Amino acid sequence: MAYQTINPYTNKLVKTYPDATTEEVETAISTGNALYNKWRAESVNSRAATLHKIADLLRENEDELARIATTDMGKLYAESKDEVELSASIADYYADHGSEMLKPTPISSRNTGDAEIFHQSTGVLMLVEPWNFPYYQIMRVFAPNFMVGNPMLLKHASNTPGSAAAFEKIVRDAGAPDGSLTNLFVSYDQVASIIADSRVQGVALTGSKRGGQSVAEIAGKNLKKNSMELGGSDAFIVLSDADIDTAVDLAWRVRIYNAGQVCTSAKRFIVADNLYDEFLKKLKANFEKLVPGDPMDPKTTIAPMNSKRAKEKLQGQIDKAVTGGAKIYYGNEPIDLPGQFLQPTILTDIDKDNPEFYDEMFGPVAQVFKVSSDEEAIELANDSELGLGGIVVSEDVQHGKHIAEQIETGMVFVNSFLVSLPELPFGGVKGSGYGREMSQLGLTAFTNDKLIVTAQAPDWNNSAGGLAVFKKD
Repeated sequence: MAYQTINPYTNKLVKTYPDATTEEVETAISTGNALYNKWRAESVNSRAATLHKIADLLRENEDELARIATTDMGKLYAESKDEVELSASIADYYADHGSEMLKPTPISSRNTGDAEIFHQSTGVLMLVEPWNFPYYQIMRVFAPNFMVGNPMLLKHASNTPGSAAAFEKIVRDAGAPDGSLTNLFVSYDQVASIIADSRVQGVALTGSKRGGQSVAEIAGKNLKKNSMELGGSDAFIVLSDADIDTAVDLAWRVRIYNAGQVCTSAKRFIVADNLYDEFLKKLKANFEKLVPGDPMDPKTTIAPMNSKRAKEKLQGQIDKAVTGGAKIYYGNEPIDLPGQFLQPTILTDIDKDNPEFYDEMFGPVAQVFKVSSDEEAIELANDSELGLGGIVVSEDVQHGKHIAEQIETGMVFVNSFLVSLPELPFGGVKGSGYGREMSQLGLTAFTNDKLIVTAQAPDWNNSAGGLAVFKKD
């Protein structure tokens, strides 16, 4: 597997990175395992100051880190800076709250003594992360597990090696011990071997459905705990009572952020028939204003896609959808720039027989559907193999919330961007995977939730012994 930075704006090769050797992998695992055993004897809070230092260094080096990410995968420089700040805020959150959140949880029980659940570390984890948010994707697993005391190995995407190396350097520069996070430029065969190693206790993956299935199969075979975030084809539901300007202003922004390469960005716009025509007209007007160009230039408002391969895949999906009966309402014209640009495109008339009906279009393409009732909107939103997030727009907040409750996804936001914050759980259902990252749920995703019952020593002379049997009065 070639780990290379190819600038998607200039198409120029920036740097190639050497593949990890078998010896380097073994050293990484053994170092991580030794650190796990050392951390077990230390308090959780002993790592908080280092995590705060990581946050500080992220902010101090924000400009350089943002430049590296933009060079790696092409996102707007301003968006890269926002990502660095979000990553720092996640580190601060777990440094501030991790120790308190990991305190033993008492259980009310009929058993003699005090019952508690202790949330303890389990060992070395394998992180398999994607390119679209090259710092944030790492941080949302790293920060909670650093506090827990689980050392981590990182296999980042092959097109964002600069970001992976930069993140690892920040961790080291903050004074974190060797093994806290070790970046490895490994192949998928090496990933399989790492997961199978008895010293590795879990794997967290964010990526494609195919990648998730492959890694989950290996993890299952080796009885390793795993979490999977596998993308989404999120519905954006505009109810009949929505304010059209509010809906469109939200819609175009969520669709083109990061050039549409966001797992949780709305991709299927399900619009009430009384607003459908106006929605299309206003969405097109906003897409027409977007300015492609150098992602480092603040005047640029639509970035190139992350790679030639990604652009060609999305273009093929558009062509396939049109061949299957979809109509181009706007876009799908070439952009006369050297980078991997795809003009923001609006597709309509995608019926269930269209070969692209169930596929996630990972880029600046909006699929717009017309519905005649709330029930039809819910049915269409749920007619998906994926279930990550979603947005509902309504003038009546309770109406919007009622619809949100019926959407089969892990997250739904009413009249709001689908935001990612450390206190909010992140994850999906169905083909979007399982498990949660961030929040309390993400903190304990890879803990040993150990039951300890503490009682006074029994008087065995007056005890029947054996299992207690409780009977109803």
